[in-house]
Amino acid sequence: MNKEFKILLLLIAAFLVCFYLPLGNPRFDGAIFEALHLVKWYAREHVILCLIPAFFIAGAIAVFISQASVMKYLGARANKVLAYGVASVSGSVLAVCSCTVLPLFGGIYKMGAGLGPATAFLYAGPAINVLAIVLTARVLGAELGIARAIGAVLFSIVIGLAMHIIFRKEELKKADAQMHLPEPDVVRPLWQNVLYFGAMIAVLVFANWGKPAEPQGVWQMLYASKWILTVISAVALAVVMVAFFNITWWKIAASALITAVCAFVFPLQPLIAFTVAVICLAVLSARDTEESANWLEATWGFTKQITPLLFWGVLIAGLLLGRPGTEGLMPSQWISSLVGGNSLSANFCASFLGAFMYFATLTEVPIVQGLIGNGMGKGPALALLLAGPALSLPNMLVIRSIMGTRKTVVFVTLVIVMATISGMLFGYITI
Repeated sequence: MNKEFKILLLLIAAFLVCFYLPLGNPRFDGAIFEALHLVKWYAREHVILCLIPAFFIAGAIAVFISQASVMKYLGARANKVLAYGVASVSGSVLAVCSCTVLPLFGGIYKMGAGLGPATAFLYAGPAINVLAIVLTARVLGAELGIARAIGAVLFSIVIGLAMHIIFRKEELKKADAQMHLPEPDVVRPLWQNVLYFGAMIAVLVFANWGKPAEPQGVWQMLYASKWILTVISAVALAVVMVAFFNITWWKIAASALITAVCAFVFPLQPLIAFTVAVICLAVLSARDTEESANWLEATWGFTKQITPLLFWGVLIAGLLLGRPGTEGLMPSQWISSLVGGNSLSANFCASFLGAFMYFATLTEVPIVQGLIGNGMGKGPALALLLAGPALSLPNMLVIRSIMGTRKTVVFVTLVIVMATISGMLFGYITI
């Protein structure tokens, strides 16, 4: 009876929402447009270039990296200095957004990584972005750039240690269980796996290399050569797959030829060639060896789990907050008034709102620049930079599906509280 009553309440709530839907209201209609526009932008800019490569890497972690290796460096019984060092460095090397890091986090967490190192990696991936920190220093000033760099590194370690301590009993049980796991057979040496993952990560990083603020220097050179570097990385991946993973060479050659033809026919639309290469990789994985088929199966598992939650989260975030430079249901004047000055409330609001907004890599810098122009204090600016890129509503929904509600609430709370405190301290120092 209780179940039927809940269904009735849901039906009544859905009816009331539909009955009182404020269609025709400019604010509501604009918010609907912004939500759909953000989903469209996310699908075009992030799914093929960011998420799909990340899914393949996560699937590869599940298949090609032994559980013993993960536990050795990141497990509940691993050396803490080594574990948190590896987690923070790995995250900084990837330099991905808060959504792209999720498949990778899910991969290492399900393979037995300790909660502390796994959450340190989860925060470090989007937060410790070298290009974003350099851009912050150039656009917003050296003080904010240095403070963001120091804060992000410390956050990843402190948050990971705090998660480990808070859920210590569960971690001890995990450590005891890991002691009794048998030592798996080593299929191939570590250096071959390093080359394999290095090539895949290089494809992910270079394909998503953002345009720098100034059209000169090393960053601009890398941006101008991003697709050449992506091709070189893809070729390296193909060589490794043939040499060490027993993938049939002529299938790789055929896939490369098809991709090259697409790149020649559509020279100004590299996304087409990239998409074709991904499809060829999927077909190749499904039909070549048992190991590669398992890789595709694991990749598909992460895709099914994460993608729907991400799109729902992006849709809701767009409805409430709009896109950068536009408005959703919440007027931008509210946000500007909430984060003005360096008070506790301003820092908390900046952290809280930043945690729920979605920031693509590097977009947080011009957003903060605009808010500073509207009266935002330096403290809240740092708070938003520390909380915003690492979290988002889509990110939270997926984290909950991986490690549960309690751990997700604690992780999000730690990020918001630490960003608030850091913002206040920075605000007082720079007065």
